[in-house]
Amino acid sequence: MSTVSLLAAQAYELPELRQSLEALLEPLGGMAAFVKPGDRVLLKPNMLTGARPTKECITRKEIVYCVAQMVLEAGGKPFIGDSPAFGSAQGVAKNNGYLPLLEELGIPLVEFHGKRYRTEGDNYQNLRLSKEAMEADVVINLPKVKSHVQLTLTLGVKNLFGCVPGKMKAWWHMEAGKNPEQFATMLIETAQAIAPDLTILDGIIGHEGNGPSGGEPKQLGVLGASADVFALDRAMVDILGVEPELVPTVAKSMELGLCSDLAEIHFPLATPKQLAIASWKLPEALMPIDFALPRILKSTFRNLYIRFIKEPLASYSGK
Repeated sequence: MSTVSLLAAQAYELPELRQSLEALLEPLGGMAAFVKPGDRVLLKPNMLTGARPTKECITRKEIVYCVAQMVLEAGGKPFIGDSPAFGSAQGVAKNNGYLPLLEELGIPLVEFHGKRYRTEGDNYQNLRLSKEAMEADVVINLPKVKSHVQLTLTLGVKNLFGCVPGKMKAWWHMEAGKNPEQFATMLIETAQAIAPDLTILDGIIGHEGNGPSGGEPKQLGVLGASADVFALDRAMVDILGVEPELVPTVAKSMELGLCSDLAEIHFPLATPKQLAIASWKLPEALMPIDFALPRILKSTFRNLYIRFIKEPLASYSGK
């Protein structure tokens, strides 16, 4: 049985937030249950864009700061990384106020670079993933709760698509096709390959409507954490009042037996029903899953992919 820790939390002020995160992780054994002295720990926030810094499009810097503090206190060596589809992690961090907090703690911010890894799934066995994520001793996934115009919601599983190096995201959009089920399968196999040790969901203020970047902030007052990213996503859709079948990543994970029914998830603190949100706005209309590119760019990406496919597969033990 998977354990999902859920907690009501209303503020990002550091002392209060730190207390909330400690209470959230306590039923899971605290940070020391995941991080051992000397571990290299990747903190993987959602760093989608630097273009709308007041619209809650990315994981709040305060969450990252407090989690980094906790990793340091457990003896770990945290670093932050992401691969935005457009722009750079450094640019997004700068525009969203990350840099002063990272500098205070002496935590490096890295741009992701790719290497090919064979996944456990049957469909996308040659995913080109960030070697920084695959070679970290511990991965802590730090997604943001957001609506999404292609996938209804973006939560923990979708956040791990950020471990695909930026330019290769376009290829995997094309490779998975326009079918939401196929794209969800690719996202799930990515999540299985990255195998995050811990996911902490930033739902204090979410992003509703035409997300992942075109919507508006929404006060939710929720923090969630679990070693099982699929179970955490399943719990969160219930909090938002969204049918699991409407969220391709959740529906597919349930079909594959990766995600338990709510009755089979242990909630040591609050339950989804106790934290339920009555008026969460989904996108006005769902858009097809596509990554439209001119033919010449598609050809370029295809040639790059063929060249990458000829590389030897990196060793992968599943963490």
